[in-house]
Order: sequence, then structure tokens, then C-alpha cells
Amino acid sequence: MLCWLTALSRSQGDEIPVRLVKGAYWDSEIKHCQQAGIDGYPVYTRKASTDVSYLACARYLLSDATKGAIYPQFATHNAHTVVSIMAMSGERNFEFQRLHGMGEELYNTVLNEKPGLVCRIYAPVGAHKDLLPYLVRRLLENGANTSFVHKLVDPNTPIDTLITHPLTSLAEYKSLANDRIPLPLDIFPDRANSRGLNMNIEGIRAPFFKALDELSIKSWQGGPIVGGKTLTTGSANAVLSPQDLGQQVGQIYFADKAMVDLAIGKAQAAFKGWRDTPVDVRAQALDKLADLLEEHHIQLISLCTREAGKLLQDGIDEVREAVDFCRYYAIEARKLMAPRKLPGYTGELNLLLAQGRGPFVCISPWNFPLAIFLGQVSAALATGNTVLAKPAEQTSLIAHLAVTLAHKAGIPADVLQLLPGDGATVGATLTADPRIGGVCFTGSTETAMLINQTLAKRKGAIIPLIAETGGQNAMIVDSTALPEQVVQDVVRAAFQSAGQRCSALRVLYLQEDIAERVLDILKGAMHELSVADPALWSTDVGPVIDKDAQAGLAAHLASMSAAGKKVIAQTRLSDGCEKGFYIQPTALEIGSIGELEKEQFGPILHVVRFKAKEIDKVIAEINGTGYGLTLGIHSRNESFADYVAQSIDAGNAYINRDQIGAMVGVQPFGGQGLSGTGPKAGGPHYLTRFITEKTITNNTTAIGGNATLLSLGEG
Repeated sequence: MLCWLTALSRSQGDEIPVRLVKGAYWDSEIKHCQQAGIDGYPVYTRKASTDVSYLACARYLLSDATKGAIYPQFATHNAHTVVSIMAMSGERNFEFQRLHGMGEELYNTVLNEKPGLVCRIYAPVGAHKDLLPYLVRRLLENGANTSFVHKLVDPNTPIDTLITHPLTSLAEYKSLANDRIPLPLDIFPDRANSRGLNMNIEGIRAPFFKALDELSIKSWQGGPIVGGKTLTTGSANAVLSPQDLGQQVGQIYFADKAMVDLAIGKAQAAFKGWRDTPVDVRAQALDKLADLLEEHHIQLISLCTREAGKLLQDGIDEVREAVDFCRYYAIEARKLMAPRKLPGYTGELNLLLAQGRGPFVCISPWNFPLAIFLGQVSAALATGNTVLAKPAEQTSLIAHLAVTLAHKAGIPADVLQLLPGDGATVGATLTADPRIGGVCFTGSTETAMLINQTLAKRKGAIIPLIAETGGQNAMIVDSTALPEQVVQDVVRAAFQSAGQRCSALRVLYLQEDIAERVLDILKGAMHELSVADPALWSTDVGPVIDKDAQAGLAAHLASMSAAGKKVIAQTRLSDGCEKGFYIQPTALEIGSIGELEKEQFGPILHVVRFKAKEIDKVIAEINGTGYGLTLGIHSRNESFADYVAQSIDAGNAYINRDQIGAMVGVQPFGGQGLSGTGPKAGGPHYLTRFITEKTITNNTTAIGGNATLLSLGEG
């Protein structure tokens, strides 16, 4: 970079001031890479490595190679670094820089000895509300144990450690990398983190887009997979892209009642064999499936965009979540399904066994056509159930590819079968059948209630319903929050994936003291959003899933307008959006969450202002909806954030961040009340709902005495 800047300066005939800083936002860079599943880090993970790199850059900046092209500026409060720069500078002009209120004694000493040196003092300028976050950040960085400033004022720090050259310190380590900070793919102790794509690197981005272009004309075919065969009887349904109805993705055949009956029979016949298959064999198949998903990530991402209208980054994240589900449930099943010996009376052996329930129906939604689809399926398979998978009508091609890969991974054909079709035909037939052992459903609260009623009326055993449903999700922002961070998280939570996430932000509660400031920034942020083709990397918001979704959201906006609700901001649609199912991202103001009759599943944000003294009223309003999925809180007052998080009945509460994108095994996801039955997907209790338990008690004294007890009699 420094060489490039030097060349640029010489080509322009200018001298460029270059400020060299180290360590800024180092922890954020590491966290981001871990979350994104990148191979490595763009920063050094040892302090000594950073110091050496800084000195190497400083030497170059002070060299003859940059004379006349670069004016070096060194921002540091490290005495060793200051002395090193002075030693290598020669006659070169440069300046030091320090933060106001820091390093005064150091630079007073240096300037007294070298009166000709320049030290620029810089300071943030603005109001208290703007400066506080910056100052807190600087205090945290300089208060870290590895910081020179921290060590300098610590009386227990030996002077030798302050004057040791970082190269000497670095030579004591076996590697440049810090082995106490694992690489992003190795952050979990028992499984590999799913691999992401760093689209900032040309060598990764270029082949990715080339492969996507080649797949953009592929015509996909799919249908029911029963007994390992894809059935293509009847008429095929054309699958069109929601962003452009002129683009046909492929064709899908739907199952009829006869196919459903045949599949249930095969699943029932295969159940005992799969139940009795060692759990490690089942888990190994899921691990293999995870690997195959990563191998075929380009095809899956392409289908997520073309069939479901997902942004490319959403598709990347979708594949990663599916991979994480497979690996996580494989590990959890190995633990849960292992026979457990229980303590008890002498002369008696008590074993607790876990086993599958039978053919499990898995009904998944279109908004996460791969991740939730395979999350349900992998949980049921890992615990020894056979699976009858019914994907959403809108995204059955993705499900077809996923099941094909699962069979390739070693899941037997009769153990996992795919039954695409409409809910009235396939879903209703599956859930009413007395042969099924359980139902796992993600979708609307209304459909979950209908399934629950169907299960109650059917003959046969009482079976579990695992349901994750919608939410009227709120975020509460108090006056201590940082407006810029709030808006960044609000825009992501409300408009990412066109607002089509069950976790998405629907109602933003703003304390009136900062409401105007936050809304001004929100207007600007929404003005910059790009609503366009999701296949473009520059797109921020894509289409909604279908005509019905578009019409319902448009009707809601019309009713809000008729009721006199103020539109705060509305993002312009790009040219070409008329070809698909697009809705303008909209923020509008309402008086209370109670004004909303149901969840609006799209890019619509409702804003409510509140007074600080009304927080208990706000909590009561939110709890009064009956939903309890996600909650966002923005506050720098820890006691306030904790009070709100504990008081609101939500399954997932997120503090000072957005409220979407729960990570498997890290943020188990699921709601309560009208938002679901639990347990949480991607959590340690989820698999327990897919099993039944058996206790075997053996009276060992019945075969001639208790040898263990008799041996103790010698003591």
C-alpha cells in the first residue's frame, strides 16, 4: 500500500501526508473474520508482530524512496517506537502525533531534548454525545494489558520489558501467529466453523462471479424424491425468479396424495433400521453432507438468488448456516444418543437410552430454503428418525438439490424423502396421517395452530410439534445509545433480506430525546440503499417472494397512509424493479405496537417515540402482543439494557447490535408465546424433542449374586 501511494504521488506530482497508526479496531477485525468464516486475519495476532510491522513501514516512509512524495506522520504513544523513529529518521522531515490528554510527559521530554521536532496534537471536536464513544474506545485500547501506556504506569512492570526491541520479543515465539487466538475456521473446540467467502479479494470474487454467470442460464429440474427416485408424473410447474418474472429458473413437479402415502409407507418401513443404526454412522453422514454443501456452494448460492430472490451475501450465509446445522447436530446427537448408566441400588443396572420417534414430517419456509430446511432435516436424521421433508412451494428446487446431496452423503433413500407441493395437499395429508412420529414446522403462527389442531384430531399416539413461528419484533433505543450505530443496526435488521426474516425488526422504539437525530441519520441511510437485482453485488434490498406478499405489504402501506401515518423515509426502486415483486423499503411513524394487527413480513419499519419514564408502558405494550421472538436493545446504560432484556418475553435479546443472523451453537434461536414452542434451533436442547426415551433396569443379583458388593466385603 505504501509503495502504491508513493507511485501515485509521483504520478500526480504531489506530496501526500501519510499517518501511520497501529492497533485501531484490531479486535473488531478479528471478530468480523470469525463471524464471516474467513481463512485468516488481515491483522497480526501478536503485539510484537504489529510493532515490527509498524517499524518496517516507518523505515520505508523515512527512506529516500519516498522523498518528495510522502510526508511521514507517526501517531504513537509508545516510547520505544518514538526512539526508534528518531534513530532511523536521519535528516528527513516528519512529525509525531499524539492524542490530546495522552503522552504529554513522553513528548515533553522528547521535545526538550530535540527542540526541532514537530509533535501535532489532535483531538476530536464536537458535543459530548459525539465524543464520548470515541474517548471510551481510546481508553479501552490504551488500557489493554499489552498497551505500552498501560505498562508504563504499572509499577509491577519491569523496565526491561519496556525497552526490549519487538524483534527480540518476536524471536521468542515459534510463529508469527498467536496460538491463543485460533484461526476463524478453528474457533469451535469440537467442530469446524463453516467457510465463508471474502469478496473483498479479487482472486476470490472474480471466479465466484464467473461461476455464477455460467449458472445463470442453467435450467433446474426437480420433483418428489420417493424411495430415491425423482417422480415426474403430472404437469410441471414453471419456477420464475421473483426479481424478474421473465426469467425461468426451471421446473418443479408437485407430489399428490398417492405419492405422499407411498412415501410414508417407505419411511415407516425404514424407521427401525435407521433408528438402530449407530449414532456415529448417522453423524458421519451429516458431516459428509456438510462437506458436500461447501463443495457445491456456488450452485446453492445461485439457486438461492434465482429461485428465492436472495442477495448474494444472504446466499453465502445461508449455505454456511446449513453447514453449521449439520455439523452441530452431528456432535449433539453423539452426546445425546449415547447410553447413560444411572446411579442406583447395588445389584441393579439402570440404563437410559434415547431413540428416534418414527417418520418425522419437516415443513420448512421459503425465506431460509436451505438453512432451515436442512436444520430441521439434520436434527431429525441425527436422532434416528426417518424424514418426510415438505419444502415451501416457492423454493422446492433448492430443497431438491439439498436432498440429492444428502443421499450422496450416505443418507439412505427411504430414510429421507422429499415431497414438494402445496400445503392443502401435501402438508395436510402428512400431518393427518397416524403413522408419523412428529412434526417440525417453521412458518406462520396461523399455520402452526392449524397443524396443532390437525395433530390433536388424528388417531394414534400423541406426538410432538416443534414450531418456530413469526414475531412482532421490537428494538428499544434509549438516550445513551450511539445514533450512528443504532441506524446501522436498524437498517440491517429491518431491511436485510427485504425484511423477510422471522427475526427482522418490525417496530423501533426511540426515546424522544434522541429520536430526531436518529431519524435524520436513518433518512440518509435509507436514501443510499440500492433496491435492485439481488444478483448484483451492489444491491442492498431485493424482491419479496411472490405476488401475494407484494400485494399484502402494499395494502398495509396504503392503510397506514389512509390512517394518516407519517412516512419518515422511503427508498426509491431502481429501474427494472417493475419486472419483479418489489416493495419500497419504508419507515413510518405509529403511536404504538398495538396498532399493528399482524406481522408485516417485508421491508417496512414502524417507529414509535417514547419518554424515558414510559419504559414500563413500552415493555407492557410489547409483551401484550403475545409474540416473543427477538428483541433489540441499544443503550450504553448496562442496568437499563439488562432490565429491558429480563422484562420482555422474547426468546432472543440482542444488546447494542442488530437482531438478525443468529449463529448455530452460539446464539440458539427460537421464540415463545405466539412465536414458537421451543426448544431453540441450533441449541443444546433442540434434539431432545426429536427423541423418545427408554429405561432398561436389570436386576443383576438374579443370576447368582452381586459380585461387586461381595468384593467390597473384603475391605
